[in-house]
Amino acid sequence: MRKAAIQGLNGTQERRRALLAVTGLTPQVVTETLYALLKAAPDALPHEVHVITTAEGADRLRLALLSENPGWLQRFVQDFGLAPIRLGHENIHVIHDAAGVPLTDIRTAQDNVQAADQIADLVRRLTGDDVSVLHVSMAGGRKSLGFFAGYALGLWGRPQDMLSHVLVSEPFEKSWDFFYPTPYERIIEARAGMLADCALAEVTLADIPFVRLRNSLPRALLDGETCFADAVHAAQALMAPPRLVIDLANQRVEAAGRSFDLAPADLAFLAWFARRASLSLPPLPSPRDQNPSADYGRDYMAEYLRIRGAFGDDERTRARYASGMAKTDFEERKSKLKRALERHLGVAAQPYLVRGDGRRPMSYHLALPASAVEFGPLATPSMQTEMQASN
Repeated sequence: MRKAAIQGLNGTQERRRALLAVTGLTPQVVTETLYALLKAAPDALPHEVHVITTAEGADRLRLALLSENPGWLQRFVQDFGLAPIRLGHENIHVIHDAAGVPLTDIRTAQDNVQAADQIADLVRRLTGDDVSVLHVSMAGGRKSLGFFAGYALGLWGRPQDMLSHVLVSEPFEKSWDFFYPTPYERIIEARAGMLADCALAEVTLADIPFVRLRNSLPRALLDGETCFADAVHAAQALMAPPRLVIDLANQRVEAAGRSFDLAPADLAFLAWFARRASLSLPPLPSPRDQNPSADYGRDYMAEYLRIRGAFGDDERTRARYASGMAKTDFEERKSKLKRALERHLGVAAQPYLVRGDGRRPMSYHLALPASAVEFGPLATPSMQTEMQASN
């Protein structure tokens, strides 16, 4: 993993700053964005640059920015007396198809799916710590790539991250020979044969506000390889009405638009309160350690046996709740269920948690309307694979 902090020129530790740019056939976007950042916020100039592009875009980038001549990235650094900005070949991320073959362009629906997933995974990795800073530029490449990069930053971006677009004045915009306003006279042929001095160009950084949804994502989408569609689905589920489906036979749950397994002990506790919610029954007061509740033990075990079966290996569980459920058992089951749901759903778990209301001793319930709770079969991962293969 990239280091979140680096040693600054004065020997102190400072946040590592990275620029992520989307480029197509115009690698100038990189140096134009660096120039705009230099003028707008010199302290925000990145230490490293990452580029998302196609195979042809990568070739143009290497020839224009990383070559010995013209070598526009190094010329930019020298022209303004800057510390080195790292853009190695390993920082050029070429979008590839499902077989790993680099794409020369993004033309089909499947190309877009591949691009979205790879951009999402790169943004997730570049935002994998709490300290570093990521600046995403949407200025280059196909519009769909810029959209995916901006949307991905909305999903994984932290408070310190930024999103921008760079604007270049006429007649320099889209001129192959323009890379940034030079601090000296440099005459180029711009549009329609017009001659123009690069020193007179204006490059403006347009900051783009975006909604940050990172804290709403399940932990699994922050830590592991990421499908763009799954992350979007998780974010959308936060805005949908709550719905809970419990499949006791397969030990699976569907909540906030996600389907996942739960351990029998956790699932039984959730099913106990979900069944009460489906019947619009009142909250349950917390049991006492000195007086375990026989009713609670019986109702919990009824759900547990629906999961494990009458002849399941449950002797320890039977013995534990034979004399009822004490407060310690109740609190342990409630806490373990909470951790399991939050691991799978992040903040989207909130409507599905068993909560306490009122003064002590509190009464507990699942605050879902009866219409939002359903018991029935869900497709297991193997079943989903079979269905996809048959379609």
